[in-house]
Parts: sequence; structure tokens; C-alpha cells
Amino acid sequence: MKFRRNTLVANAMMVPALFLLLTNRASAQESSSDLTAQASTPNGPSAALRDVLMAACSQSQNDFERFLTARNKESFSRMAPAARVAFMKRFVLLNEAGKPSATNNPSGRPIVRCDTPAGAAEIQIGGADTRDNVAFMPVNLRDATDTTDASAIQVTMGLVRENGEWKILSLGVVLLDLPSLELEWDSAEADKNEQTAIGSLKDIAEAIEAFRLKYARLPNSLSSLGPPLHGPANAEAAGLLESDLAAGMRNGYSFRYVIVGASGLGAPGKFELAATPLSYGRTGHRSFFRDASGTLRGADRQGTVGSSSDPRLPEH
Repeated sequence: MKFRRNTLVANAMMVPALFLLLTNRASAQESSSDLTAQASTPNGPSAALRDVLMAACSQSQNDFERFLTARNKESFSRMAPAARVAFMKRFVLLNEAGKPSATNNPSGRPIVRCDTPAGAAEIQIGGADTRDNVAFMPVNLRDATDTTDASAIQVTMGLVRENGEWKILSLGVVLLDLPSLELEWDSAEADKNEQTAIGSLKDIAEAIEAFRLKYARLPNSLSSLGPPLHGPANAEAAGLLESDLAAGMRNGYSFRYVIVGASGLGAPGKFELAATPLSYGRTGHRSFFRDASGTLRGADRQGTVGSSSDPRLPEH
């Protein structure tokens, strides 16, 4: 298993030097023994960071958002679901959701293990440098099978105390400022969603033709192409599409199927398909349309349904 060595959080705001200076000055008289005791408590920053990493491993959005500041939590809730998952991946550098577990090293510092189908990662949390309401901890991420640390990645993570609870402040030298990042993250995911929508239109069209071949007519609706709840496939549930597509939804797009040019009882009937972003600008920009001749088209329609007058998509 290889870690994704891309930037942990791109285009974020740098942590202001003045902020760090004031933090250091405010805590200049706090003893190092007191700081160590604070960091190692069950409600300390080390425990909070452990729980953040476990939530990121399992891609549990509800658990993860508990450790976001109020401002970032609000922005996180507005992000598209795929963008929220992509954001959590940055904390553990793994693509798939995993099963987290936690232990302590001989010094009592947390070790988080994340087991995924592709492999396992081990994340060791170092001692906290706590200054008043801010704590910084070194984190070592490596492949769990790597005994030489050749795959290790080191980063410092920061937390801030808000209303008595520790919240994520920074990764490395960048400050987490989701209000300034959410639209950029959604835009990045929107591009992926658009490509997925095009592929889904092709999958739906193939499923419709397979249904026509077997039952000598067009399906009445997309739901007729979904998996049967019980028993073998039939004309009401042909088992030709996964349940989300059969329900007309996938990755931030809604899908519409319309029979045109003939009744649904005859094999010569034609059909049109449309894919429209559920939240324009966040889950996608372009609307897509498959006309009765099978031509795929796409255009930015500000979130409305596409049509046969839209530009033809290039063939791949």
C-alpha cells in the first residue's frame, strides 16, 4: 500500500505569525509539567487528535465534525458529501474507509491503526506542545507493514480549545479555514461528479437496451431496472442497475428517463435520458442529455435539465 503524497490541504490560509506569537506570550509562565499533564488527560488534545484520526479512518462524518471549530463545522455541513469524504481522506492519506483501532505506546502516547481492504496504516501521535488554548503534536504516518519507516510521512497537527473542547486547527503549517475552501473543494468534486454522470448515462442506456432485448419493450421507469427485493429478476425489477441509479440518483446528480416517439409497449420505442446536478455549482455545473438517437450532449444550464439543442459531447 502506498500513501498519497499530495498536499494535505491545498490553498489554505497560512497560520498568522502574530497569532502564534500572542499564544506563546500568553502562556509563557505555564510550566512544562502542567502542559504534559493537560495533554495526556482523557479530554486532552492527544485524545482529541486520536479520535479525529479514527473518525477520518472510518470516514464517519458525524464523528469527524465534532472536532471542527464552529465556523468550520458549518462550512463542512454545506460541502457536498463526496467533498466531505475527500477532506477526511487528507487526514489519514488513505482512499478507502477503514476500521480504526487505538492503542498506546510505552510512553502512553496514542497509536491509531486504520485497516482498509487495500492495506493498513499506522499513525503515531507524539507529545503535545501545549500553550494555553493551542496544542501542536507531531504525527508519524506509515504503512503498518513498514518496519523501517521508509514510507513514513511526518506532519504537525494543531488543535485549539473552543468552549472547553479541543478542535482541529491546522495540518502542517496551514490553517484549516473551510469557509474559504468549501467552494474550491466542491468545485473539484463537481468535475469528478460530471464524469461519473456521463458514465452513468451510458450505463442506464445499456440497461434499457438489455431490458428491451429480454422483454421486447422499454421499461416503464428506471425503478424497473433495479435489483429485486425478493426472488429472481423480473420485468418490475430486472436487476440491471444498482439501486441508487434505479432510484435516479448518484454522486450529486439526478437522472430522468422519458419514453418518446412510440408507446412503451413496442420494441421500436425510443427514449431520452437526462442528468442534472442536484446542487448547481456544488455537485456539478453541466447538465447532460442523451437524445433519442443516442447522442450524448452537455452544457452549463445553471442547474436546469439539458436538451437536444445542447452541444454534442466529444466521444472517448
